[in-house]
Amino acid sequence: MTMGLSEIQARLAELREEHRDLDEAITRMGESPSVNQLQLVRLKKRKLRLRDQIAYWESRLIPDLDA
Repeated sequence: MTMGLSEIQARLAELREEHRDLDEAITRMGESPSVNQLQLVRLKKRKLRLRDQIAYWESRLIPDLDA
């Protein structure tokens, strides 16, 4: 099943919002003197996975020039 343009845009909006939320959480954790390093690393890895997913879905919005 292929996703339509509006579905891809909605998915991108969700991913971008989650990415922003993680970015804010990482910033707040980094400012804490008693930061849990393992949790911070996990959040950063999740943020990187989200960035990759965002890039994937953004590439799906670009028309295939070979077609």
